[in-house]
Amino acid sequence: MSNSPPGHSTFYLVGTTGNPNYGDELIAATWLKYLAHHAPESTVWLDCPNPGPSEVLLGELHPNVRFTDTFWRLCWQASSSEPWQVASFVKQAIDNPGMAPRWVAGIRVAARADVFHVIGGGYINGIWPHHIGLLAAAVASSEHSGGRLAMTGQGLTPVAADARPLVRELARHFDVVDVRDEPSSEVLADVPGVTSTGDDLFFDTGAGLYRDDQVPEVMVCIQSDLLTLSAPALAGHVLDTLRQWGVPSEQVGFVEGIPRVDREIFALVEHELPGARFYPFSEIMDNGLPATAGQRWLSTRFHMHLMAAAAGACGTAIVIDTNYYTNKHRSLVERGSGWSLNTDLSMSQPPTGGFDSGTLRKLRASKVSLARRIY
Repeated sequence: MSNSPPGHSTFYLVGTTGNPNYGDELIAATWLKYLAHHAPESTVWLDCPNPGPSEVLLGELHPNVRFTDTFWRLCWQASSSEPWQVASFVKQAIDNPGMAPRWVAGIRVAARADVFHVIGGGYINGIWPHHIGLLAAAVASSEHSGGRLAMTGQGLTPVAADARPLVRELARHFDVVDVRDEPSSEVLADVPGVTSTGDDLFFDTGAGLYRDDQVPEVMVCIQSDLLTLSAPALAGHVLDTLRQWGVPSEQVGFVEGIPRVDREIFALVEHELPGARFYPFSEIMDNGLPATAGQRWLSTRFHMHLMAAAAGACGTAIVIDTNYYTNKHRSLVERGSGWSLNTDLSMSQPPTGGFDSGTLRKLRASKVSLARRIY
């Protein structure tokens, strides 16, 4: 069992912060703020792939938060990225830390945690198969500490058929198992007690996450990673759509969810859009997302879809692949975003949509209920 004194529990969060990535940082921020309010005296560890940048971005959100990369390092140190082999190595290393001597101190920290919480996102699936080892690390560490196990808002697809039994078996060890979309529920179909409350960002879509000054009439967020179509095709579609909507270029804004990755398409079209404004990642983290009711949005990014729709903006989600982003965007549409899905770069009429306040209250209430079960 944990050695933490009464009232001073140790909570061990696992996430994918510090890349940085707008959605991943906000999800972690949401949970850290929750714990700062409900458990300010507790120690919180966030195990993430980039602890240094995470400290800079998130370190002020809880008075006792600390950052490490132990679980990630163990996954990376496995001799293969094949999920079964990663899971096996990670468990052996946690049971016998001498197998990973550089990470012994971190393994011992995890072995004292009262709660292990794999926070939401779409980072544990077949796109990054070795990340399934993160679940194995949480399970193995909890066996030493006696701590509770929780995963929330997980997007587990796509996942290879031969890895599904492993994901299910690991999930059975968890006290709280929550996913964000129907395909992920199907992966865990025979695991008892699975809930599907949607993405963890539904926990907090409050006004403080948005700019309060004047913002453009149309916003665009177009990524250049994980594409199954060409960047020039996307650039051309953006220009064609803006022409069809008849929006003056000085009333267009581009927003960056991942630095540089979400600027490449803008770089291809900015000469055709004089006066268009670019909002870098650092600015939206400092000043909020430039989203408001009545705007029109064009986005490939999932969390821009979620947050813009939560602000009341209408939009079109451009799907850039068939197995990952389709499920993500569809999960928001099914929960009431009202956005349209564009799966083939076809032209469409100006979009409609935006979450209504009642739907957002229900979605947040589900997350609050989860938090109470975990903590």
